[in-house]
Amino acid sequence: MKRARRRFGWAAAAAGVAVAAWLAGLIWFAETIPETVDDPESATDAIVVLTGGSQRIESGLKLFEAGKAKKLFISGVYHTVDVAELLRTARQSPESVQCCIVLGYAADNTFGNARETAVWMHNEGFTSLRLVTAAYHMRRSMLEFSRAMPGVRIVTHPVFTDNIKQERWWSWRGTFLLIAGEYDKYLFALVRPWVGGDRFEIESSS
Repeated sequence: MKRARRRFGWAAAAAGVAVAAWLAGLIWFAETIPETVDDPESATDAIVVLTGGSQRIESGLKLFEAGKAKKLFISGVYHTVDVAELLRTARQSPESVQCCIVLGYAADNTFGNARETAVWMHNEGFTSLRLVTAAYHMRRSMLEFSRAMPGVRIVTHPVFTDNIKQERWWSWRGTFLLIAGEYDKYLFALVRPWVGGDRFEIESSS
């Protein structure tokens, strides 16, 4: 009986430490979500937008129209959507930018976004990109993109939406659940190379 109680005590203590570590990590993750665009002016070879919200696409289009890149690549697009339809949805003029927008249909998650973009960047011969995605999603996106393209310069361009309450994030149920879920995904992405399924190499076309 004493041995069983001792084992239970150790298990409870270990669980408590794990929960405390997770909470501490969550607080760090939430408090370090970007609140501004650190570098809004630098030009890059490409602008890359990760789908998941209309404001991301609109932000990418505005940057492209401002001459911040040679091409705009939108990763994770639904397979039935074309450039003209996407521009109409974003209330942009197709004639002004349609020539230099490329849609990627292969990705269905952030790891896929990074792989899809890496192949496209390699084929284009580009060495720098501006990454446009939601602020809460930026840390995991940078992790995946840096791994997939270690030689590429990546400028972060977080997008901020009104429904994500970064100030006092813990007091808003929807925001708390969103950030906690993203934190868990980030942790999984962080350890994935050690549990398999992260090998990716771009095959040379030569």
